[in-house]
Amino acid sequence: MKKHSFPFAMIALATIGIVMAAGPAKFDGEFVDKKFLNGQGVFEFSIHQIGSALEIAFDAAYSDGHGATPDATGAGKVNGNAAQFAWKDSFGNTGTGTINLAGDDIVVSMKTVHVTDPRCLAFYRDNMKLKRVGKKS
Repeated sequence: MKKHSFPFAMIALATIGIVMAAGPAKFDGEFVDKKFLNGQGVFEFSIHQIGSALEIAFDAAYSDGHGATPDATGAGKVNGNAAQFAWKDSFGNTGTGTINLAGDDIVVSMKTVHVTDPRCLAFYRDNMKLKRVGKKS
């Protein structure tokens, strides 16, 4: 019986490795674009991931303090190396979005579904490249 222990252990370890590798991509982290809107604003995005479920939060502001400064929360789900989410901001606007991994960074695209305050619309765009802040967890 000892003859078969080593091959069994190797198969078990390989199976565990495959199962772990097949898990959802890691999106957890804090991300920012400090030169958003051609240097006129800042956009911050936070992701908390448990399994394939995501909780997101973001805020945006013009650097000089003018205009609306929305913050928002939402939830979503990971699907491979991408994720989809829905959000609602502090002005009552709602929308959907996608997140794609780009190395350590992410690319976020957002679309409004219901507009309550159009002053916030400048912040909700396609293909926003956001850089990871701090270490990857």
